[in-house]
Amino acid sequence: MARTKLTAGRIREFTCPTDKAQAFLWDTEAPGLALRATPGSEARAFIFQSKLNGKALRATIGDVRTWNLDDARAEARRLQTLIDQGTDPREQKRERLAAAEAKREEARRIEAPALEAWATYLEARRPKWGETSYRNHVTLSKEGGETITRGRKTTEDGKTQPGLLRPLLVLPLAKIDAARVQSWLKEEAAKRPTQAALAFRLLRGFLNWCADRPEYQKQIHADACASKAVREELPKRQAKRDALEREMLRPWFEQVRAIANPVQAAYLQVALLTGARREEVAEMRWDDVDFRWRKIIIKDKVSSERTIPMTPYVHQLLLDLKRRNDTPPPEFRILHGKRIRNDLDAWEPSPWVFASKTAASGYLQEPRIAHNRALRDAGLPSITIHGLRRSFGSLSEWCEVPAGIVAQIQGHKPSATAEKHYRVRPIDLLRQWHERIEAWILEQAGIEQPTEQEAAPALRVVA
Repeated sequence: MARTKLTAGRIREFTCPTDKAQAFLWDTEAPGLALRATPGSEARAFIFQSKLNGKALRATIGDVRTWNLDDARAEARRLQTLIDQGTDPREQKRERLAAAEAKREEARRIEAPALEAWATYLEARRPKWGETSYRNHVTLSKEGGETITRGRKTTEDGKTQPGLLRPLLVLPLAKIDAARVQSWLKEEAAKRPTQAALAFRLLRGFLNWCADRPEYQKQIHADACASKAVREELPKRQAKRDALEREMLRPWFEQVRAIANPVQAAYLQVALLTGARREEVAEMRWDDVDFRWRKIIIKDKVSSERTIPMTPYVHQLLLDLKRRNDTPPPEFRILHGKRIRNDLDAWEPSPWVFASKTAASGYLQEPRIAHNRALRDAGLPSITIHGLRRSFGSLSEWCEVPAGIVAQIQGHKPSATAEKHYRVRPIDLLRQWHERIEAWILEQAGIEQPTEQEAAPALRVVA
């Protein structure tokens, strides 16, 4: 290769013949340094060429418009020194670029809103949560600004408000410290203490999860939710006391049984007489109901599922719903004064016990409206749906039922070693006590508990 001493003039005048793909002008002052040009282009670049382990090696140093000659020569000498040491400069460059990219990514992650880590957290933990827990995480971190389509519009613009955690999650993780959490909690607890306490617990779980992840643990403040100042702002949790008392049972049943919607009426009575959780009752499927052996399988949030007896009155309620569910609609219906034919070929019974045609999920979503109206008409105080579960546990004491029996029916965790390891109760033993509880509740309500013979005629095979 012909060599010449590169100068500013020679660099400026050097071009590539049109019959060649590229041309080189090799420097005599620096080992392996050359000027490269391509035809039809004014762009020229400094390159370096040498041999490593007997193989040719070529690397681009840079454009002549950004590199001056002295710097290019210094870079060529540096690259030759690396080769003399047995190091591939291209590999070193890749490592340098990768390190720079990693540094930029780390800087971006540090400045990124905590919402990114939150989304990863929800995806990682969702298999461990129930549907309600996941929904709480989504609701409390939502952006808001959606048009309110149900119920009364409680905001000036008719848009939904951001979730309680949103003001914190739009900040980088590094900025969610104890002082900021304290200020946020103080403001929210004054307006909505119950939701603020829930949001705080979800935030604490999220930050604890981040503390175990190498990509996040250097960004978080370990005491963000643990400092004394923050805990002092946390609303005190008070045990709820709402429950039906014995004297309330008669007016409660009278008004609940008078509800026009049979699904809502049955739901509320089953919730009271089984002591199950709100969603456990709502999400019951017909596949979980065994009319032959009078058992119900309930999807339990503690132990995946539990089996409870189907007591006579609950049996009667579910049979009525089953008949309604399996009965196809009439051939015609009246809509806006017009007679319209129903599509009977497309009709099929619902898989849900407490089915709802208007709910997106297919099952009853909001039983509180009908329940609150029944409480008002009965002249009773406010009682939540969970209060019906509390009522079952409280009223069962009138029947002197062993606490372990009630806990097993309701799906509570065993609270003692004997309960955990030395009590295996068959369904028939649970049935004996459960039917006693139901009979006593119905007696107080002035309702006669149906006998097994009264329920039996409804169990028949339909051809």
